[in-house]
Amino acid sequence: MPRNLYEGSILKNIGIFSVPFLIANFLQTLYGMADLFIMGQFTDAAGITAVAVGSQVMHFVTVILIGLTMGVTVLMGQAVGAKRHKSLSRILGNTVLLFTAFGGLLMAALLALAPQIVKLLSTPTAAVEGTTAYLIICFLGIPFITVYNVIAAAFRGLGDTKSPMYFVTAACVINIGLDFLFVGPLHMGASGAALATVLSQLLCVIMTVVAIKTQKVRFGIPLSRRDLRPCKPLLASLAKIGFPVACQEGFIQVSFLFITLIANSRGLEIAAAVGVVEKIICFLFLVPSAMLSSVSAISAQCIGAGRDDRARQTLYCGMGIAAGFGLFCGILFQFISEPVMALFTDDLQVITYGTQYLHAYVFDCMVAGIHFCFSGYFCACGLSIVSFVHNAISILTFRVPGAYLASIWYPDTLFPMGIATLTGSFLSVLICMGVYIFIRHRS
Repeated sequence: MPRNLYEGSILKNIGIFSVPFLIANFLQTLYGMADLFIMGQFTDAAGITAVAVGSQVMHFVTVILIGLTMGVTVLMGQAVGAKRHKSLSRILGNTVLLFTAFGGLLMAALLALAPQIVKLLSTPTAAVEGTTAYLIICFLGIPFITVYNVIAAAFRGLGDTKSPMYFVTAACVINIGLDFLFVGPLHMGASGAALATVLSQLLCVIMTVVAIKTQKVRFGIPLSRRDLRPCKPLLASLAKIGFPVACQEGFIQVSFLFITLIANSRGLEIAAAVGVVEKIICFLFLVPSAMLSSVSAISAQCIGAGRDDRARQTLYCGMGIAAGFGLFCGILFQFISEPVMALFTDDLQVITYGTQYLHAYVFDCMVAGIHFCFSGYFCACGLSIVSFVHNAISILTFRVPGAYLASIWYPDTLFPMGIATLTGSFLSVLICMGVYIFIRHRS
């Protein structure tokens, strides 16, 4: 049954929602980090680069899917807040229709474009074969990623983040075990890492569907054939909220891919260093991402219940948590960046370049945490287009141009490239503050 998140302590509600979501996302991120760690123990820099580049492409695909599912989270949250529980089945049914078609088309398109994607990213020659094999196997698993994220988004709309956490936990344990088997004793390299990831995702979907069918978890949304009939207003609402968020996430990931391309063109060691740092940053960004989803889901219920004041208070609380965590990480990693890099590789050049990049890049966790929370709030208000706009402006004016110029002006260090990313996030925060003040003034 739906969980009421629009009454009671705001901080408690954020904790109830965000902690299981944070754990689930941590475990999902652990998939990629485990791939890199295990590859580092059994292969060379070429193997690390293959998985680093390939997993970044897959992260791009995954966040696009998660962004699209924001529509179902927000619409369900608003329905729960307004106590329109009968409409939940129709929302879910149309979501299934939309994502079944999208997932199949996406898989077919990416499989056809796999070699071109590897070439486009200027993947070092030594890593081309491994990267291509990794991507082809992972692209075959896109339907499983799609199904899981649709179900997880529905759970979040109902205020339940615990159930998805249980399934991801089991899948993560399976993934790590298969990684050691395929990459270690079986010597399958990047292909083994990809196969382990896809099989664990398939098992995660199977466990989720079986648990819902057998009522091991309380999903609370009966689905009939009537609910699967296309409803144009619902499909339009799902697209209106989810599409700008997906474009926003796509823009962000495209900027990361451009940075990867720039790094790949600078040599194998820098490519490996940037790949490892991106994994570490993805791990640190779990808290800002959890705050984005928490602010979005809780604010949607508050707005559905007519409690706009509670929605704003949720935004402020989320920003405080995200910014505080980011500042702590920024200070901490000035001292521990080198030993953390050493966990992934013993190549001294890779460690040196990665440490330089982390010292600047890590502060983005604090600044981005603020505009992440603004994005969650705008989505709950049905203004997800704002999130897309501020991220697009940030990327086109600072992130990508700054990284390119830093590679030319400072060829011997990665520190300025981290500063370019941080500057882009500052611009996003300023735009979000301006839009928020305008909305408040207009209302």
